[in-house]
Amino acid sequence: MKYIQFAAVIFLLGSGLRAGAQELYVFTEPASNMAAKSIGIRLTNEGIFNGGGNRTMPEVMFSFNKNLMTHFQGFLSDMDGKYRLEGGSVYAKYRFLSVDDAQRHLRAAVFARVSTSKRPVYTEDINLEGDNSGIQGGLVVTQLLHKLALSGTVSYTKAFDVESKQVSGMPGPDQMIGYSLSSGYLVLPFVYKNYNQPNFNVYFEMLGKTNPANGRSYLDLAPALQVILNSRTRIDLGYRFQVAGDMAGRYNKNMYLVRAEFNFFNVLK
Repeated sequence: MKYIQFAAVIFLLGSGLRAGAQELYVFTEPASNMAAKSIGIRLTNEGIFNGGGNRTMPEVMFSFNKNLMTHFQGFLSDMDGKYRLEGGSVYAKYRFLSVDDAQRHLRAAVFARVSTSKRPVYTEDINLEGDNSGIQGGLVVTQLLHKLALSGTVSYTKAFDVESKQVSGMPGPDQMIGYSLSSGYLVLPFVYKNYNQPNFNVYFEMLGKTNPANGRSYLDLAPALQVILNSRTRIDLGYRFQVAGDMAGRYNKNMYLVRAEFNFFNVLK
């Protein structure tokens, strides 16, 4: 009887880990955290079309327990003529709600980010992943339903040190209301047999922002593909493009994203 109970627990835990793979969104974070006591390393490259340049973002992630994790991120790009270090960012997420069941769960978390960047600013859009200095806070809710994961985010962002970096005659950033709706679907495997099976996920995300001072806004669509190998290595490929909006000079209006991530479980004391 003990062996049956032990096997049932392992099955449920394993199902939860694997079923959660499709909420590892490419352009946003889910309410769920990475495995407790773990470290993750990411390397992301973004390419801006129409001569906008490339940005590389090395990142290390720490999960202290099931509720709290943080990211430390650096930004390097050639967007201002030569390849250089632009700045960095610290992101933290605290999960405060978990309603778990077999192959489904509801989770909610609050998050915050503070970033610095030495780039000049040409637009009122605020991008705390390389382009602007500022602070952000928000709420994310994620629902897993077997192979489908849905997630919604709202956030508020305030830019720092605007006047010293603003290009003369260009609109300056001040504050933004952000919102997103993300969906992810587990395509493969059809049936789990062991932890080493590759996972293949497809994503579709909608990303928007509004300047509350003047009402200008935009909405981007972002389809993406993802492969997870041996439950530890993740490879993302995504594309983001604007479908509506009237905000001029945006950097990430039309871009691709390529990412590799490696996870090391149970390495923190």
